[in-house]
Amino acid sequence: MKIVIVTGGSRGIGASTARLCAKEGMGVILTYNSNPACAEAVAADIEANGGKAVTLKLDVADTSAFPAFRDAVQVALKARWDREDFDGLVNNAGYGVFNPIATVTEAEFDGLFAVHLKGPFFLTQTLLPIMADGSHIVNVASATTRVATVGVAPYASFKGGLEVLTRYMAKEFGHRGIRANSISPGAIRTQLGGGLNDEFEAMLAGQTALGRVGEPDDVGGVIAGLFSDHNRWVNAQAIEIAGGYII
Repeated sequence: MKIVIVTGGSRGIGASTARLCAKEGMGVILTYNSNPACAEAVAADIEANGGKAVTLKLDVADTSAFPAFRDAVQVALKARWDREDFDGLVNNAGYGVFNPIATVTEAEFDGLFAVHLKGPFFLTQTLLPIMADGSHIVNVASATTRVATVGVAPYASFKGGLEVLTRYMAKEFGHRGIRANSISPGAIRTQLGGGLNDEFEAMLAGQTALGRVGEPDDVGGVIAGLFSDHNRWVNAQAIEIAGGYII
């Protein structure tokens, strides 16, 4: 059985990814930061459908906590799966701040950087020793790296950095058979940045070839699929999952 870690797995794309990975027969360790009840609900849903899931607290912005998190992962691996390593990492945890460049504060900038680029970098580094050879890393970027959207410059910039980092991960970890890909969701109906109101959703749907905004499962299904051996030759790619957004 493959075992994957999904950061930010308590809601939205992360929760969908956790459920769909479990549906494909994978064991799941999903993390939460401030909402353990939501994470436990996702895990309970997975367990009710015959899967195995563990929830662990993780603040991706707090790199000092990463060694203790790795220790907790090792305890969970041994207790639930009698394993000492795992097979996949989804760097998904994140949040949005909508503010034009002229008024972005340094605190907002630093917060986004810590979660969307620094965190995935050092979390991957920390977990690498217990990642099995032949594993797969999926970094969740954003379609805002391709389409400039007013108000999300820092967020998009760090997601762009994450795309570059993904290629370097693929290059440097390839000798162990570890793949790395990034995925870039378009407009998805989640609570990121406060969610979508009807007017904004209609505008985004009108800019999308398939005529709607995405659902978390539209993204989670792709991530789960990337862990399949059928996709073992997909590596170092940035894959947009946006239904044809502004093409």
